[in-house]
Amino acid sequence: MKMRPLGNSGVMISEIGFGCWTMGGANFSPVNGAPIGWADVNEDDIVEGIRAGIDAGVNHWDNADVYGNGRAERLLARSLRLLGVDRSRMVIATKVGHFKGTAPHAYEPRHIRNQCEQSLRNLRTDYIDLYYFHHGTYVGPDYDGRDHDYLQEAAETMHALVREGKVRAIGQSAYTDEDFERAIPVLKPHALQTKVNLRADGFIRPGSRVQKLMREHGCTMIGFGPLDQGILLDKFDPEKPPRFGEGDYRLNRKDFEPATLRKVREKLAKVRAYFGIAGTPEDVTSALGSVACRWVLAHENVAGVIPGFRNAAQAKANVRAAKDPVMSDADVNWLRDLFADQAPTKWT
Repeated sequence: MKMRPLGNSGVMISEIGFGCWTMGGANFSPVNGAPIGWADVNEDDIVEGIRAGIDAGVNHWDNADVYGNGRAERLLARSLRLLGVDRSRMVIATKVGHFKGTAPHAYEPRHIRNQCEQSLRNLRTDYIDLYYFHHGTYVGPDYDGRDHDYLQEAAETMHALVREGKVRAIGQSAYTDEDFERAIPVLKPHALQTKVNLRADGFIRPGSRVQKLMREHGCTMIGFGPLDQGILLDKFDPEKPPRFGEGDYRLNRKDFEPATLRKVREKLAKVRAYFGIAGTPEDVTSALGSVACRWVLAHENVAGVIPGFRNAAQAKANVRAAKDPVMSDADVNWLRDLFADQAPTKWT
């Protein structure tokens, strides 16, 4: 497993990390009631998935206070303790900002501090390695109150948490160029996070606005959704599209409809032929996942990817990319051209 620097923070992360969103189970947005969770997980399966990741050299775990309203943080802490993991070797990330509780605004300084303390308790740790502002206007609040802009004082609070030793590195999660351009000069984060994959490469594409920001401010990208929630693994039958339960984010995602799945399947057939991918369904899924992750990792200023997992089998498939060769420029460009017409105009 290769390690990469997290901006200029001095923190090193495994290029393959694990996203913990699935660990929270079903959940709903406190803002508008939209589903923001996943199908429930078996906690013993999660422990074994984490074990498989650690055995492969994974040290980066991406969480958030809103994932199961703290459940995912608590489950990660419980799992690491059961496995006897040395906390100092792990890089634990979590986020604040998707809900305001009883505060006037999610980025009100006292609320940030309260949520930080609660995350520390949930994670059973004295410090958070990477703390993000979970800034997503698609479903959560932005920095604007009715008559007040919270960005400056929110940023000051985050830097105060760093000085106090409760946070090691600062992150900014966002979903548009404009969001990043507004926040980065003020917050001065070490890491950015957004959805990045073969079907959504706008933020890491050479010459993009966010690539320019990363070069100017010395920050790096953590790409979530590198497998596009399994769509890029060719695991869903377009003629029998998956169905999701209440509280599962995927329930309302149009990309799981037959028309999109057919288009992606056609492209993945070309990927399989180009890279010589064959074998059992498990072999094919693992190989396609490796292609998807290595493609993201081949871009400038990318520190890591954080595919999700539900069990040991998925965890082992996730880390295959760390064993396979670094992707060539020719392969990167071929894949970009293949999926060029798939790129959405906005985060979905």
